Amino acid sequence: MNYLERYKEEVSSFIDTVQLNKTPEELYAPIDYILKIGGKRLRPILTLFAAEVFGTSSKEAIYAAVAIEMFHNFSLIHDDIMDEAPLRRGNETVHQRWNLNTGILSGDAMLILAYQYFENYKPEVFRDLAKLFSKTALEVCEGQQLDINFETRDDVTISEYIKMIEYKTAVLVGAAFEMGAIVAEASPENRQAIYDYGKYLGIAFQLQDDYLDAFGDAETFGKQVGGDILENKKTFLYLKALENADETQKKQLEKWFSTTENSAQKVEEVKRLFIETGVVTDSEELTEIYTNKALAILDQMQISSDYKEELREFSLNLMNRAV
Repeated sequence: MNYLERYKEEVSSFIDTVQLNKTPEELYAPIDYILKIGGKRLRPILTLFAAEVFGTSSKEAIYAAVAIEMFHNFSLIHDDIMDEAPLRRGNETVHQRWNLNTGILSGDAMLILAYQYFENYKPEVFRDLAKLFSKTALEVCEGQQLDINFETRDDVTISEYIKMIEYKTAVLVGAAFEMGAIVAEASPENRQAIYDYGKYLGIAFQLQDDYLDAFGDAETFGKQVGGDILENKKTFLYLKALENADETQKKQLEKWFSTTENSAQKVEEVKRLFIETGVVTDSEELTEIYTNKALAILDQMQISSDYKEELREFSLNLMNRAV
């Protein structure tokens, strides 16, 4: 998978050259800050990957890739404000380091900068990139609002949860892949196929992330284990546990998720209930279902067998990750 490291290096090197020493400094310094503190940079890597899959140099797709990374970081700045989060990637969040208004405005500026990167392409490619980008950005906002709505609802269904993570997380993965295909001027059929591949993989990725949040290793996962439990997030694990639970287990789950108690005991008791109700297996099975949906789409793509194998390997590595 050395080519993924190469893509990440291409993205990182380009971002290092981005000149954000403009005025007012208070607007641009936070943008430079959030971009430079890194992250996995998965989405721009996927854009470069897709461009090469469809026969174009990754260098041709770098502007679209950086646009995706700009958008992703814009959404993180605003997510952190809504969550009142103090840390991002082990560093102070933008609104914490500066202030709330600066965080909102700098995030807005990042969204505009993302669109500007599309100006480096010829008109037809610009049009298709901008159209997909606008559709995706709106869906991400819809997913975020659904997530907020769930905080005050006690009747969230599993199908609603899957729709929420599809919009909040998975559509951006699909769009990252399709943007590479757009730059490579792939056929409409191939564009749709790689978008769907990415969307299903994105759903599987988020389900795996939910599982790792509860049962991952704190050192390798890179985030506080049990964070979703402490925040009373209605993840698949919680919703499926309620569905599987007997009356006693259901009352215990509801009791823990009605409190804002921030304790190791809460995390351990909820994890025990997750195990007792069998949702660990249910989660693994659903993650596998969506991974297999993604893999099935590979057979529809008009690409070389070597690239199909690389995408298959990428999918399986992503699902077997510990971070």
